[in-house]
Amino acid sequence: MSKTFDVCIRGDGVVGRTLALLLARERLRVALVTRPQQAPDELPPADVRAYALNSASRKVLETLRVWPDAPFATPVREMQVWGDDGGQIGFTADSVAQDALAWIVDVPELEQQLTQAVRYQPQIEIVAAPAKAALTVICEGKKSASREEFGVQWTVKAYPQKAIAARLDADLPHQGIARQWFVNGDIVALLPLGGHGANAVALVWSASLERAAALEQMTPEKFCAALQAICGPEAGQLTLSSDRASWPLALSNADHWVGHGWALAGDAAHTVHPLSGQGLNLGLADAVCLAGVLGQREYWRALGDEKLLRRYERARKADVAAMGAVTDGLQGLFAQPDDRWQALRNWGMKGFARSSLLKRWVTRQAAGL
Repeated sequence: MSKTFDVCIRGDGVVGRTLALLLARERLRVALVTRPQQAPDELPPADVRAYALNSASRKVLETLRVWPDAPFATPVREMQVWGDDGGQIGFTADSVAQDALAWIVDVPELEQQLTQAVRYQPQIEIVAAPAKAALTVICEGKKSASREEFGVQWTVKAYPQKAIAARLDADLPHQGIARQWFVNGDIVALLPLGGHGANAVALVWSASLERAAALEQMTPEKFCAALQAICGPEAGQLTLSSDRASWPLALSNADHWVGHGWALAGDAAHTVHPLSGQGLNLGLADAVCLAGVLGQREYWRALGDEKLLRRYERARKADVAAMGAVTDGLQGLFAQPDDRWQALRNWGMKGFARSSLLKRWVTRQAAGL
């Protein structure tokens, strides 16, 4: 006789595993569908991504005891943002009475912590295929193969950009400062890695498709020279320490996130431009919200009750839509090459920098406070 579960989670990424652990705390029996094991010669190259996680995300991961140790979770104490014609904004953790604005977390280490926690949680069973359950949650990411099964329409607004990610070493310590440049349509972010006093940084460079193709073909020396031309001396002299990875960028949304017996979470429900660094924070907030809704349900209500699941959808859709609108607007504004747009956006940045109340509010929102 096949086993039955309370919840089947399709997708074992960061959001899927976090949700499984949260539901296990609610004493729910969880089936977690994992990806097939790959042969050694089929393994992908080393993961060079780094996540910017806010206070809310850190809190939930700490309660699950999966927060990475200090070298793998680097506090961002300050963020500096430059425009392409003298506009500049600075944010500090001190301005909101916090130890950090965010933490830059190494992806493989976080995934390893989650894997260990799931392995020792008796309420969670790893399965190779979807299992029978009162509720199915899709956490398969933006390329989910299961959405269509539930009649979900996936809307994609493709940006004429790709993101390029890599790791670099600098000849200066990063001092816990995250830096971002908006220059001639490019968006470049350097995020501190390796803990206090380290020199390593993670790069996320959003560029037009044509420029991204050229950057990917450059030798490491020429690539670093092109990067240095944007960053100047602020972060020190930069040297590639990893391969480069890239992916196309898009604003994506599911038309509905829930139905009778199923729900979407994380990138399977929505994606935003990475310029804000909020993608995983949104997904983890989905997991926390859904677990909370299920844990607080009326005793007589089934886990797959559509009215119950709509509480989760209503609670999360507004926040995700707001972040999508902000990132979409900024992407469009800084992608305009016209001098008049350049003058307007840099005038706006300077005005924003002078507004202490607005800066404080935005800083608190980004920090998840």
